[in-house]
Amino acid sequence: MATFTHMSSAARQARRITRQEDLDLRAQARPVPLSSAAPHATPDTRAATRAAPRNPASRFMMASLVALSLAFVQTMPAQAQDMTPGQVGVPLSFADLAQKVSPAVVNITTTTTVAASTNETPMLPEGSPFEEFFRDFMERNGQTPDSRPHRSQALGSGFVISPDGYIVTNNHVIEGADEIQIEFYEGFTLDAKLIGTDPKTDIALLKVEADEPLGYVEFGDSDASRVGDWVMAMGNPLGQGFSVSSGIVSARGRALSGTYDDFIQTDAAINRGNSGGPLFNMDAQVIGVNTAILSPNGGSIGIGFSMASNVVTRVVDQLKEYGETRRGWLGVRIQDVTDDVADAMGLASASGALVTDVPTGPSQDAGVEAGDVITAFDGKPVSDTRELVRTVGNTAVGKAVTMVVVRNGTEMDLTITLGRREDAEGEAVPASVQQNVEEPSTSDMLGMVLSPMTDELRAELSLPGSAEGLVVADVEEDSEAYMKGLRAGDVITEAGQQKIASASDLDARIADAKDAGRNTLLLLVRRGADPRFVALNIAE
Repeated sequence: MATFTHMSSAARQARRITRQEDLDLRAQARPVPLSSAAPHATPDTRAATRAAPRNPASRFMMASLVALSLAFVQTMPAQAQDMTPGQVGVPLSFADLAQKVSPAVVNITTTTTVAASTNETPMLPEGSPFEEFFRDFMERNGQTPDSRPHRSQALGSGFVISPDGYIVTNNHVIEGADEIQIEFYEGFTLDAKLIGTDPKTDIALLKVEADEPLGYVEFGDSDASRVGDWVMAMGNPLGQGFSVSSGIVSARGRALSGTYDDFIQTDAAINRGNSGGPLFNMDAQVIGVNTAILSPNGGSIGIGFSMASNVVTRVVDQLKEYGETRRGWLGVRIQDVTDDVADAMGLASASGALVTDVPTGPSQDAGVEAGDVITAFDGKPVSDTRELVRTVGNTAVGKAVTMVVVRNGTEMDLTITLGRREDAEGEAVPASVQQNVEEPSTSDMLGMVLSPMTDELRAELSLPGSAEGLVVADVEEDSEAYMKGLRAGDVITEAGQQKIASASDLDARIADAKDAGRNTLLLLVRRGADPRFVALNIAE
């Protein structure tokens, strides 16, 4: 790789800056995008770093996902003309394809006002020999106490999707920006206004006003792409201006950290600054929006991720029509059906979505109950919770759909009218409570010390007066219950999908399960406001 010795300070700074995002719920390593130097480039929940091992060689090989924004401005030439996707054929060369789509690929420059620094030098006696030392140290790190508000710029990519000037990019490219400028291949620049964003898919929609129709590209069907298909990425990597790279589809259906993730993995070179740029198929259609890379050093190692076009088009259509997303909402809490849960419930296979709680909302109105297993939604089979959430989210708000559930071994059809997810997400959820409690009378069962519910325990655990069940007073650390996450302060409200209030109730449910030839017993465990099912082995 070439080394540039004459780099701007902003460019050097950009290579040092990292952006961190939330971990996903599955306790696996998650993406940490690199941001531009501007604060507005901090991504929402798209990434997090893997903990680096102490071994330097291992640390180098440990990959972390990085977003592709860049913190310095590089003007790129641009062009505007009409384009219509056509058959390109076997890529003996990508030149014709690159020439065809270039006018629609743009460079995005954002400007943000950065607040004044609040850093102050340590309190030192006047004339102290350390005074100059601390002042020089803070200035080298950009922490001068007399810093004033200043303007910072960042760089990303995007592409035009209509002749009247709609442009798609990543949300983290423009997040928090005061000004957004679009540079075209031909060299002219237009100011853009923000139409709407969707942090959940990291997509943003912009609009520019031009005197003449702009060159644009169309979306293709990402579901039609196959592993091994040729693709071409375009954008402004590392601020080097218009750039093209090629590769293949390495994998499909990748999920990083988001609920609605559906990434295409590609080995086409993608670097910082490519954020928001298009991934083309050989028909000059956009099948993905370049969003993140997996890398030990911030540069491309051939593992890049583009949000699938079939996800993006739904988001863009809603942003264009409403200025916001409107996703369907079922109103249940769910978990995956594991092998031990399936065995405990007598299910034929470990598939579907197990309902753990039904708060006030569409599902409660439709008669859904905790313990139901959702196996189909709106005529589509449900294999796991991720598939159900995405299917529901892609369904129109207010639509009445048929949902198939299995309840106590019987299949049922329920009709449910979907609510809107965005309206429901603002509701507060009580914090979980974990406390060790002293029990008036306890029983040792399944590796746990269990106590009947009392008024004192309800008050200590902040539970409503109607709360019933067995309170977990302690858990043996070498037990299966401990391994599966049960802790003191948890409340077991059901066993074998029947309510329990005493140790004798639990004994009866264990006996029933054994009589039915099952090796596991399904428990409904509540921790604060969060319920979940846990299957424990009862075989002697």
